[in-house]
Amino acid sequence: MGMTFDAVVVGGGPNGLAAAITIAEAGRSVVVLEANETVGGAAQTAELTLPGFRHDIGSAIHPLALASPFFRTHDLTAHGLKWINPPAAAGHPLDDGRAAIAWLDLERTATGLGADAKNYRRYYNGWVKEFDALTDLSLRPLVRVPSKPIFAARFGAASALPAATTARRSFDTDEAQALFAGHAAHAILPLTTPFTSSFGILLGASAHAVGFPFPERGAASITDAMVSMLIALGGEIRTNTPVRTFDDIPTTTSIIFALTARQVEAIAGSAFTDAYRNDLRSFAYGPAAWKLDLALSEPIPWSNPELRNTATVHVGGSLDEIAAAEASVADGRPAERPFVLLAQHSLFDPTRAPAGQHTCWAYSHVPNGCDVDQTDAILRQIERFAPGFRDTIIGTHVSSPAALERQNMSLIGGDIGGGSYAGSQLFFRPRKQANPFDTPSPHVFMGSASTTPGAGVHGMGGHGAALRALATILR
Repeated sequence: MGMTFDAVVVGGGPNGLAAAITIAEAGRSVVVLEANETVGGAAQTAELTLPGFRHDIGSAIHPLALASPFFRTHDLTAHGLKWINPPAAAGHPLDDGRAAIAWLDLERTATGLGADAKNYRRYYNGWVKEFDALTDLSLRPLVRVPSKPIFAARFGAASALPAATTARRSFDTDEAQALFAGHAAHAILPLTTPFTSSFGILLGASAHAVGFPFPERGAASITDAMVSMLIALGGEIRTNTPVRTFDDIPTTTSIIFALTARQVEAIAGSAFTDAYRNDLRSFAYGPAAWKLDLALSEPIPWSNPELRNTATVHVGGSLDEIAAAEASVADGRPAERPFVLLAQHSLFDPTRAPAGQHTCWAYSHVPNGCDVDQTDAILRQIERFAPGFRDTIIGTHVSSPAALERQNMSLIGGDIGGGSYAGSQLFFRPRKQANPFDTPSPHVFMGSASTTPGAGVHGMGGHGAALRALATILR
């Protein structure tokens, strides 16, 4: 007979590994089942273009990792992880060689925004000072008594505004408005949508509280450290082990699915009520990504040289341009001038490319399942703020939404967010219920980007599901 486990985790991305670590820490037996040859999900690195150029396959910059209660309480540096935190968290180029720079130092950032110095300082100072309370609200289930009710009410009121409204009401300059819009556009929603300001608040505050760090040698270093920690705790990992039905799962007391909502329904639906199955089937997936990985002969030639002080660059122009781009995607059309999220790791991490050469990681938002090639649109947008950029490209790897889904079956239609943040799914994932990790079966739990708190390498979905299992069926 096969071994009986206290918990089986299906899916070996950061959430799945966080779930397994949490179970193993409690002294319980746990195994992770991963369909692919390697674990990691969104946290993997490979030589996609040319030999010696290391590109992150999925997530590349990790502000939510250092903000995450899970990562803060688990010392992955003891397992070989080394964080790199550039002096500026993010940069945002504008025309005429202008740029807004979010330095780690809030005061330096405010001073650099000129006429908006006082406005920026006033807007972000409180969020940064109360960053622990902010992440507690943002990265844990909504239905609970907040540790700081007055702060929670203030955050709720500020978050409720559309990002475009907040940017125009709070700031006067193009630079400050664009900086806020760039953070808020991570919602992958029109900036006129209520509650998109929550993304501008959380990521803007993260820039000054923890920075926008990334791991030396690539996102795979996060996975390697989590695997090392799990093995040290006695956990087990099985790769090349797809789960299609309950019959593929070893004998266990509890199952934690670190998969998206519809995947869980397809595997475990027979254990659920009809109402729960219908809710999982109707779970909405969001827009997709069109991703480029580039090998460069030299650093990106930004018109504004201050952009070399950051690994993260939001390339989208003004507030109005970013708003138009995101609205176009929501309407089902790729933007002519897309909002591009770009990472230039090799400026700070020489392990990413051969000596003297560099990498560029970039993607734009596109409609789910989009098959209209966006490579030229992305390159044009970067070239707009970095004349001569195309001339530095010596290798290109293109990942369409279909290619992203082939690489990771959880990226449905190329959706990198684990599901849309439109409507109630911003607050209740995968459905409206008090505890997002519960299912109708007392033995089955969900803990992925399809559950609270959503996408990002923070581990909180899996961690929350594991804590719920430990508090109930594994008590």
